[in-house]
Amino acid sequence: MAHPAPVAPTAPAITPISLKSLAPWAILVGLLALTLLYFVGAEQGATAALSGAGVHEWVHDARHLLGFPCH
Repeated sequence: MAHPAPVAPTAPAITPISLKSLAPWAILVGLLALTLLYFVGAEQGATAALSGAGVHEWVHDARHLLGFPCH
């Protein structure tokens, strides 16, 4: 019985991603990054949106790591 010759696997075609389909995701990631930057850098300071010190305690080490003064 003859064995067929091995066939090399072909790579799937790569389709480019259009900027129009990428824009909503880029905006979402940008807004999330700005929100995170606000909570790490400014929340529980002079412009506090939330009362108490809970947010400050959760992001305290991140403030020092990123160079934000907090005390």
